[in-house]
Amino acid sequence: MNQPAVGDAEPAFIEVGEGSGGRRIAVRAREGGGGLDNGPGLFWLGGFNSDMRGTKALALDEWATAHERACVRFDYSGHGESGGAFVDGTIGRWIEESVAVFDRFCHGPQVVIGSSMGGWMALLLARELARRTANPTPLAGLVLIAPAPDFTEELMWKDFSPEVRREIETKGVWLRPSAYGDPYPITRALIEEGRNHLLLGSAIDVGCPVRILQGAQDQDVPWRHAFALAHRLPADDVVLTMVQDGDHRLSRPQDIARIIAAVAEMG
Repeated sequence: MNQPAVGDAEPAFIEVGEGSGGRRIAVRAREGGGGLDNGPGLFWLGGFNSDMRGTKALALDEWATAHERACVRFDYSGHGESGGAFVDGTIGRWIEESVAVFDRFCHGPQVVIGSSMGGWMALLLARELARRTANPTPLAGLVLIAPAPDFTEELMWKDFSPEVRREIETKGVWLRPSAYGDPYPITRALIEEGRNHLLLGSAIDVGCPVRILQGAQDQDVPWRHAFALAHRLPADDVVLTMVQDGDHRLSRPQDIARIIAAVAEMG
C-alpha cells in the first residue's frame, strides 16, 4: 500500500450493501473552494488491486486543490482502507460501490477519471447515469487511462491456459503472479459475474466527451484493447492518445501532465 501523503486527511466511511453483503468503503472527498464556479469536480476510479493513494490519484487531488476544484477518491472493497476481502470482489460489487460514492459525494458536473479497471467502472457509471430520468448528475467528460473494459473476459479468461482455467473452475480461485507485488487471487466469481457487465460487444453511449490515454508498451492492457474501445464509442469528441514509450501505469511526470491536461480540457 502507498504511504499517506502529507496533509492527506483521514477518510470518511460509508456503508454499501445490506446484511452479509455490506461493506465499509473509505472515501476522501475534497470540496471545491469556489463551489461549482471553478469547473467540474473530479471523481477518481482506481484500478484492480490498487488504492486511492497512488501517484495519479494524489497528483489529481493536488491539482484539484490548487485550482479549488472538488475531488473525490475512494477504495473499492478489499482495496486500500476499505473493508471487505479482495477475494470477495466482483465487477458488480465494485460498480455498486462506485455509484454509491458518486451519489453521496459528487454534486454538479463531474469529470470521471478511470485508470485500468477504473476505465471499465467509469463507462459502467456513465451508462448508469445516462439511464436515470430523475435528477441526473451531468458528466463533463471521461478521462480513461489504459482503460480495461471487459478485462475479466478479454484479457484474463481468453488468455488463460487450459490448466489455469481448470484450476479456477475446480478450486474456485487461482493465484496470479504479479509484477507489482504478491500474487493475487482470480476467482471463478470474478470471471463469471464479470460477464454480466461486458461492454465491447455493442455501441457504448456515454453522453459526454471521452479522452483515452494508452501506453504502447503496456504489458497489461494491450494498445489494441484501447482501439477496440474507441471503435465502440460515438465518433464525435472521442480522442485516443497513444504514448509510444508509455507503460501500463502512465505515472511518470510527463504522463501525469498529459492526464491533467485532458482533465483541464473538460472545463
